Amino acid sequence: MGEQEVAVRPTTTGELATVFLRLGVTAFGGPAAHIAIMEDELVRRRRWLTHERFLDLLGAANLIPGPSSTEMAIYIGYEQAGLRGLVLAGTCFILPAALMVGVIAWAYVRFGRVPQIAGVLYGIKPIVICVVAQALSNLAPKALKKSGLLASVAAGACIAAALGVEPVVVLLGSGLMTVVARRVLERPGSGGAASVLGPVALGATGAAGAAAPVGLALLFLTFLKIGALVFGSGYVLLAFLRSELVERLHWLSEAELLDAVAVGQITPGPVFTTATFVGYLIAGAKGAAVATVGIFLPGFVLVAVTRPFIARARRSPTAGAFLDGVNVASLALMAVVTVELARGALVDIPAILLAVAGVVLLVRWKVNSTWLVAGAALVGALTHAPR
Repeated sequence: MGEQEVAVRPTTTGELATVFLRLGVTAFGGPAAHIAIMEDELVRRRRWLTHERFLDLLGAANLIPGPSSTEMAIYIGYEQAGLRGLVLAGTCFILPAALMVGVIAWAYVRFGRVPQIAGVLYGIKPIVICVVAQALSNLAPKALKKSGLLASVAAGACIAAALGVEPVVVLLGSGLMTVVARRVLERPGSGGAASVLGPVALGATGAAGAAAPVGLALLFLTFLKIGALVFGSGYVLLAFLRSELVERLHWLSEAELLDAVAVGQITPGPVFTTATFVGYLIAGAKGAAVATVGIFLPGFVLVAVTRPFIARARRSPTAGAFLDGVNVASLALMAVVTVELARGALVDIPAILLAVAGVVLLVRWKVNSTWLVAGAALVGALTHAPR
């Protein structure tokens, strides 16, 4: 277990800050892409972690509420430099995006519109598919090699996710099914009991006017609650923000909320920096800072609390089996997101050619994925600029 519990190569706090600042500036494409970029940069290139340890942290990040890719950054910072690294890595990953979103929010308030983003999205999406697919090809063999049982779990998780089962249900169901199946298989004469496995047995769960002056304390508590409760993607965040800010509190209009989510998706780094934009609209620069701290604070606390238990889980057969199931389900969720993204990204011949070029640059020339995604964003912006 020792190799799974320690980094292959230790790092300094200076290197930790530099790497996560760069990722915060160049990691476009949403959580799945961020995690793939981290795997490329920190596991394969810098050897800070083994693939096995990376998978354990990914499983834990998916099990707790909050932005999973940001929590991966926080977990990795904790692995490398303790509590100081936890704060440093998370802050450096969040800060560039928060500052960018804050500037865009200022321009939005001043000029009444967000920048053109269609071209940037057009360029990013095909490359994100390549980056995530490469990460899956690196991580999946490590996750599945332990037993054929986990391949069944992964297949079931893919089907469940494709049918619309909530991500947290897929993760928990996969973990529990793995524990149950392993116990059945360990019984004398259990034979082919693995056929009982599969998260598919789980039932699918369902997936204003002008704002009045808002106190900073209430703004902070509102985003603190959202950060402590939201699981899943930016689309889940959109549902929470709409319920809280548009329907219940009437702080934003529908159009303002959609603009906020669009800005959070198009900028690099965490999608949850949508909170920065919303906070600025509601209460200016102070509101932006308060909302940002509020929505990300639960992630820092949850990582600090849960990280010591990950190593203990690996020493327990039952908890280890649960974590194995969660790990392969996390990869299954990434795979389903990638397929869904591909359907909307590879819309014409130039987009397909961009994806092919991405594969060649990643596989043949080993181009760093962070720069590849950033370059694709620039290409898309230039080729689709208004004339």
